[in-house]
Order: sequence, then structure tokens, then C-alpha cells
Amino acid sequence: MNVPIVNAADRQALAPLFRSGWEVPAELSARVAQIIAEVRRRGDRALVEFTRRFDDGMYDISKLRVPIPMHERARSLVPHEIVEALALARERVEQFHRRQLRGDVEFADEDGTQCALRYHPLDSVAAYVPGGSAALPSSVIMSVVPAKVAGVSRTIVLTPPQRDGKIAPAVLFACWLCDVDELYAVGGAQAIAAAAYGTETIARVDKIVGPGNVWVTEAKRQVYGACSIDGLAGPSELLVVADDAADPEFIVNELLAQAEHDPLARVALVSQSRTLLEACAERIRNLDTQALPRGEVIASVLQHNAYLIFAAKKKQVFRVVDRFCPEHLSLQVQDPEAYLPFIRRAGAVFVGPYSPVASGDYVAGTNHVLPTSGAARFSSGLRTEDFTRTYTVVRNSAHRISQDAPAIAALASFEGLTQHAESALRYVSQPADS
Repeated sequence: MNVPIVNAADRQALAPLFRSGWEVPAELSARVAQIIAEVRRRGDRALVEFTRRFDDGMYDISKLRVPIPMHERARSLVPHEIVEALALARERVEQFHRRQLRGDVEFADEDGTQCALRYHPLDSVAAYVPGGSAALPSSVIMSVVPAKVAGVSRTIVLTPPQRDGKIAPAVLFACWLCDVDELYAVGGAQAIAAAAYGTETIARVDKIVGPGNVWVTEAKRQVYGACSIDGLAGPSELLVVADDAADPEFIVNELLAQAEHDPLARVALVSQSRTLLEACAERIRNLDTQALPRGEVIASVLQHNAYLIFAAKKKQVFRVVDRFCPEHLSLQVQDPEAYLPFIRRAGAVFVGPYSPVASGDYVAGTNHVLPTSGAARFSSGLRTEDFTRTYTVVRNSAHRISQDAPAIAALASFEGLTQHAESALRYVSQPADS
């Protein structure tokens, strides 16, 4: 497999790497809209019909709500090493996200006026957990634990049933481990519609989070407004920034690890060292993708969406980072402290040879629900604050409002809002306290 080395100044060659935004074919968008409309109109009946069509031909309404097993039964569903690994992941994620909790902000001015910013958890959140060919219990942890830490009172998990109509055992265990309140065996755009608008069985939620395929993500885009969403998740991305001291084998392994996610994944290495780039290119060239479990997917990414980039100057390295806005950024340099202050746009950064991206996917404690497709330019990975909302409180003193009233009235009158002005002018003649 040949991945050529391109120059960081070659905009045409790098244009596909830097493409951003969420775009889907009009036909798919229209089909998603039809599914959402059907669920809004027919509720549970539509969920059953779509699930029979896409997932389980024998599906019926009795399979929609899935009981979460008790402690010993839940532990018995998966191998011991998976139990221990998921427990570790849950503990680390809870610790990291608990440290993000914010307290209310309150202050009083000398004249007695008080202002405050109050934080409150959302009432209900749905976590979408991809299913089908692969069970992803880690997505339960990443989506549900921060919600629980924030104080969300109702957390539900939506996940498509397997071909046998059942939920993957590891996902069942993760739901127990994370104290999920409700579990539903339904996936796709129909699950997103049910969470956003509600059906006879599934009560609507305030926010939907978690990764999904293009149908799920487009459905999240379309229901935004009926509820909140975390973002629009595209294919996985990785950018490695490395110097001549980095290990080519480690770098190539990292590229392959992200490439195996999805045929549309984008992976890249940028370096000022041609020697390093050539060493990585040679390893990729000698790679037997057919011998790898997901070799066909990896080969597609290496052929169409892999980049080895030579940067003549360090500022070109940072320009590549800024333009790509990668979901994952791996910093493999001798002096990372000279780079980190200039990293502005990335979902998550992994520093040094002991920090593979997979650690963040599972047990580092940071969240693996991250912005993709250039969204790191304006959004962040999932965090505790995403499960809260705020409101402000103002308590003016008599002195403050009497002093502010003319300014309020002047601005309101200027904007043509005469009643706003009148509501302020009534305080002008009132005596102010000292």
C-alpha cells in the first residue's frame, strides 16, 4: 500500500483532509425525515415496523423495553476481564468528569445589587449506543456516567437489537454498571425520533448524546430544537504530529488503529523530518492488510484517506493542525511543551509514546465522544457541563435601578421599545437608598 509524501503547502493534495461540515445526500436526508415523521405520527407501531425491517425480522413491542439485569446476573454475562476493564473505565470516567463540576456564581456590588449564575442538571438524557455488528459498551460509560455525575435524574440508553433480537451482553452489563434508568432495544433514525418526540413507551428527553452512523447523525440534526444534541459525529480522525525522535512503528500502529474504525476515516502524519516520513511510508508499503482482521477497511483508508505531510517549518505544522481540526491529535515530539500552547483546534490530545489514542477510547477517564469533520473549530468533546443548563438571577438595589433607569430608557427608546422605556422611567422619580 503506497501513501505518498506531500508538501504541507500543497493545498490541492490536502483539500480532502481539510474538508469540514456535515453533508449527506439529499435522498438520505429525505428518508430520515420520513422516518421521523412516521414515528411522530404512529409512535410505537412505527418503531416496531422499522426495527423489523432493519434489525430483527421477529421484533415485536414486547422487545422494546429491555429489563436491566441485577448485579450477579449482569456480571455473569461477560468474561471476567471485560467486567474488570469496564469497571476501571467507569471509575476513571467518573473521577475525571466529577472534577469538572462547577458551582454557582454569586456576587454583590457595593450598592447591594446581587447577580448570580445558577447551574441545574437536565431532567432527562438519551444515550445512543451503536450496535449491530459490534457491541460498544464503552459508549454507555462515556455517555451515561457524565450525565449521572451532573445529576441528571433520568438516563435512557437506545441501542439496536442484534439479529437474534437481543441486546449485546456487554452493553447490558454496562447499563447495570452505570445505573441506567431505562434501556430500549431500538436503533437508527427511528430511535432518535422516539427520544426527541416520545412514543407510547418512550418518554421524550431533553438531550440526545452518543455516536452513531450517518442515519443516526442526520436524525439528530433534524430533531435539534425539539431537544438538544451533543453534536454531529462523522467518521473517525487522527493527526499525528511527530519529530525525528518519534518511533515510526508506534506512529503507523496509531494510524492503523484509527483506520480500522470506518472506511471513511481520515488519518495523517505531519512532520518536519523527511526521514521519519519515509520510514513510516516504507512500513505502510510493506503492510499486508489482508492479514489484519479489519484489513479491507484499513486498506480502503490507506488508499483514499491517509496522508504523510512534510512541513518545512514548524508554523506549517500548526497550520495543518488548525485546518484539519482533528478529532484525535497525537503529539509525538521531544518537547511537547513547545507545541501544546499553540494547539487550538483538536477534540483530544495524546502526548508521548505511552499515550495511544486507544487509552482515551477506554480507560484514561477523558471522553471519547469528540467533535469530527472540522467541528473542533467551534465545539468540544462531551463533558459534564453538557448535561447542565444555567440561568441568571438579578436582584437590583433601589439605588442601582434609579441610577440605571435613564440609560435603560434611552436604549429602549432608541430601539423603538417604548414600553421597555416606560418600565424603567418609573424609577427615576423614586428616592434611591444610600
